Amino acid sequence: MTIEVACPECDGQLQHEHDHWLCGACHHKFSQRVHCDKCDAELEKLKACGAVDYFCNSCNELKSKRAIIRRFERLDS
Repeated sequence: MTIEVACPECDGQLQHEHDHWLCGACHHKFSQRVHCDKCDAELEKLKACGAVDYFCNSCNELKSKRAIIRRFERLDS
Protein backbone atom coordinates (compact mmCIF):
# COMPACT_ATOMS: atom_id res chain seq x y z
CA MET A 1 0.00 0.00 0.00
CA THR A 2 1.39 3.36 -1.05
CA ILE A 3 0.40 6.52 0.79
CA GLU A 4 0.07 9.59 -1.42
CA VAL A 5 1.15 12.70 0.44
CA ALA A 6 0.81 16.25 -0.87
CA CYS A 7 3.64 18.75 -0.43
CA PRO A 8 2.70 21.46 2.11
CA GLU A 9 4.48 24.07 -0.05
CA CYS A 10 3.19 23.41 -3.59
CA ASP A 11 0.73 20.45 -3.39
CA GLY A 12 3.08 18.31 -5.48
CA GLN A 13 3.52 14.67 -4.52
CA LEU A 14 6.02 13.82 -1.77
CA GLN A 15 8.20 10.73 -2.13
CA HIS A 16 9.76 8.98 0.86
CA GLU A 17 13.56 8.77 0.61
CA HIS A 18 15.49 7.17 3.50
CA ASP A 19 14.87 9.44 6.53
CA HIS A 20 13.06 12.32 4.78
CA TRP A 21 10.39 13.17 2.20
CA LEU A 22 11.20 14.92 -1.09
CA CYS A 23 8.84 16.91 -3.33
CA GLY A 24 9.33 16.12 -7.02
CA ALA A 25 7.81 19.46 -8.05
CA CYS A 26 9.54 22.07 -5.84
CA HIS A 27 12.46 19.82 -4.70
CA HIS A 28 12.16 20.72 -1.01
CA LYS A 29 12.95 18.15 1.70
CA PHE A 30 10.65 17.52 4.67
CA SER A 31 10.72 15.51 7.87
CA GLN A 32 7.52 13.86 9.06
CA ARG A 33 6.21 14.24 12.60
CA VAL A 34 3.22 12.27 13.83
CA HIS A 35 0.79 13.54 16.47
CA CYS A 36 -2.07 12.11 18.50
CA ASP A 37 -5.55 12.65 17.08
CA LYS A 38 -6.94 13.26 20.60
CA CYS A 39 -4.37 15.37 22.47
CA ASP A 40 -2.00 16.50 19.66
CA ALA A 41 1.11 15.22 21.51
CA GLU A 42 3.97 13.93 19.37
CA LEU A 43 3.81 10.13 19.16
CA GLU A 44 6.50 7.56 19.84
CA LYS A 45 7.21 5.26 16.88
CA LEU A 46 7.27 1.53 17.69
CA LYS A 47 8.82 -0.94 15.24
CA ALA A 48 8.60 -4.73 15.63
CA CYS A 49 8.83 -7.54 13.08
CA GLY A 50 8.42 -5.12 10.17
CA ALA A 51 5.27 -3.51 11.58
CA VAL A 52 5.11 0.14 12.62
CA ASP A 53 2.77 1.38 15.32
CA TYR A 54 2.58 4.56 17.37
CA PHE A 55 2.11 5.19 21.09
CA CYS A 56 0.82 8.33 22.80
CA ASN A 57 2.51 8.83 26.16
CA SER A 58 -0.04 11.51 27.13
CA CYS A 59 -3.16 9.42 26.47
CA ASN A 60 -1.32 6.17 27.29
CA GLU A 61 -2.77 4.56 24.14
CA LEU A 62 -1.53 2.62 21.16
CA LYS A 63 -2.49 4.45 17.94
CA SER A 64 -3.16 2.96 14.53
CA LYS A 65 -1.70 4.53 11.39
CA ARG A 66 -5.22 5.64 10.47
CA ALA A 67 -5.66 7.61 13.72
CA ILE A 68 -2.53 9.77 13.53
CA ILE A 69 -2.03 13.35 12.34
CA ARG A 70 0.93 13.73 9.99
CA ARG A 71 2.79 17.04 9.84
CA PHE A 72 5.70 17.85 7.58
CA GLU A 73 8.48 20.27 8.50
CA ARG A 74 10.70 21.70 5.80
CA LEU A 75 14.38 20.73 6.21
CA ASP A 76 15.95 23.09 3.69
CA SER A 77 15.43 26.82 3.33
